[in-house]
Amino acid sequence: MHRQTLRMGLFSKVAMTFKTNEAQFLLVDIEQIIPDPTHPRQNIDEASLRGLANSIEKKGLIHPLVVQPADTAGVYRLIVGERRWRAARLAGETTLPVLVRACSPEEALEIRVFENLGLGVRAALEPRDMANAIQHIAERFETQEAAAEHFARSPTWLSQATAAANLSPKVSALLDAGKISSTGAAVKLEKLAQKNEAKAETLIVQIEQLPEGEKLPAKVVDNALQEAGGRRRKKEESGDDGAAGEVTSPPPASSPAASSPTTPPWEEAPSLAANPSTLAESTITATSRVNPGKVRMVARILGLDDGNEDEILARLVDEFLAMKGEGT
Repeated sequence: MHRQTLRMGLFSKVAMTFKTNEAQFLLVDIEQIIPDPTHPRQNIDEASLRGLANSIEKKGLIHPLVVQPADTAGVYRLIVGERRWRAARLAGETTLPVLVRACSPEEALEIRVFENLGLGVRAALEPRDMANAIQHIAERFETQEAAAEHFARSPTWLSQATAAANLSPKVSALLDAGKISSTGAAVKLEKLAQKNEAKAETLIVQIEQLPEGEKLPAKVVDNALQEAGGRRRKKEESGDDGAAGEVTSPPPASSPAASSPTTPPWEEAPSLAANPSTLAESTITATSRVNPGKVRMVARILGLDDGNEDEILARLVDEFLAMKGEGT
């Protein structure tokens, strides 16, 4: 018992070292900085560093690296920031800003874990705030293509990333009032208005009449979008304009709707059997494979609402394609 108490006392003293040691800010030659082989992140995909390298190439390193004091050879060992260091090398940087903070190897591991857990380190911008910020930057460029290239992304990504900045006053008011479940659902409601204005107006009126504290589930907008998409395809095939505001039944899951070039990725219907029980069973199985905590973490990183897994998946696909240079 005495030995355990002594060990805990020593650990507490070590744990205070990083916090109490005075930090020293320096500009250091990148060749004088080395990674720590004991870092828990053992695998870094070089392709995933392209976006970060693009940012560093344009704006420099925004956040300083954190390093141990130099050894006798004048070399600084990384505590935090190995991905930034690697990306800076890709970007051709020669000098990097660092904070020199002494700490034990045991505490260095804790610091890395806490930083990557995101516990108070950084809170992602609310989706509309992020969309507004990206749009303000994009407006400096003459074309959408030039703006997208600035972010090392595709024009499609830029269009999706700024969609929440272009909500109509009605939809914005409903979102502000808490009557729409997420920013993603609000964006989809705008897309519904583009496809079927009468249906969107009807849905907006229904949302306005919701009792205090109730929200429109995102699934309702998803279904309306699918119905609108199916109705439009049927009109195109038959050449009949149909009556305004008429809503047809949703197309089967195996319908060409899923591969329609005019349907954004997040609106695609799953390629499952038309049998409702099969669809429900498959959805439950797919969802159960994903740790909810990880979904929330990814949503926070992407600045999305964690209640809309379809939107999270769509953004992940876009980010992956952009990372691989395959976005269009």
